[in-house]
Amino acid sequence: MKRMDFLTVIGIVLGISLILGAIVLQGELVMFWSFSSLVITIGGSFSSLLIKFQLEQVRKVFKITQNVFTSKVDDMGDIIYSFINLSQKARREGLLSLEDDITAMEDPFIRSGLQMVVDGLEPELIRDIMETELESLESRHSIGQEVFKFWGASAPAFGMIGTLIGLIQMLANLDDVNAIGPGMAVALLTTLYGALAANLLFIPIAGKLAIRSDAEVAVKVAIIEGVLSIQAGTNPRVLQEKLKAYVSPKERESMAENSGAKSDEEVMIDNA
Repeated sequence: MKRMDFLTVIGIVLGISLILGAIVLQGELVMFWSFSSLVITIGGSFSSLLIKFQLEQVRKVFKITQNVFTSKVDDMGDIIYSFINLSQKARREGLLSLEDDITAMEDPFIRSGLQMVVDGLEPELIRDIMETELESLESRHSIGQEVFKFWGASAPAFGMIGTLIGLIQMLANLDDVNAIGPGMAVALLTTLYGALAANLLFIPIAGKLAIRSDAEVAVKVAIIEGVLSIQAGTNPRVLQEKLKAYVSPKERESMAENSGAKSDEEVMIDNA
């Protein structure tokens, strides 16, 4: 399930609003607008992005960027209790009895893992396949992070290039008083645009993508442990404790509050 990450939206809107508000308080907003500066900073840094990365990688990044504004919510409590129920059923009726439950699973990662268990694959092979898929996921996510990290580094650099261009224009026309002002404006505004784009957008976006990726990887690591524990016939209570190790203390308290009758003492554990 995905939900809108309003904190990201609020951060961007608030940052832009505060900067624009400060500008208006001290002068005219139009003084800080320069289309040529914007072209040099954003256009130039984006061009360097196209040179460094492949087209397909850049195209995927804009799709991955959606993860900055929407957060995938994985309820570890539901995942843990699902694995406990599956473990109980597997111990009572055998691994083949999980066939119907697999088709009802929404998460393809859990579904594929359990299907391999039912198919009788060796534990080492199952772990290898699932960890390979996890590594592939991390690799795809890292591309998006690298793109925005590079963009965040190149935007200020192109701001400095714009500054040099403006200074050259200014120095080349020292005898023309009317040309000094526009040249200095380009020189300073490109640096401003580069710093704002890097520190308000690109670098924070790279950081948010990294956080999203780490959270998703942590859930999938827990899923791998759950799948292999079911195959090994681990006692459901032991499985519960193993999976709870992947949950923070605060989340454990929240799970306990939301589960009500599903507290540790009340979870039905099959010891057969």
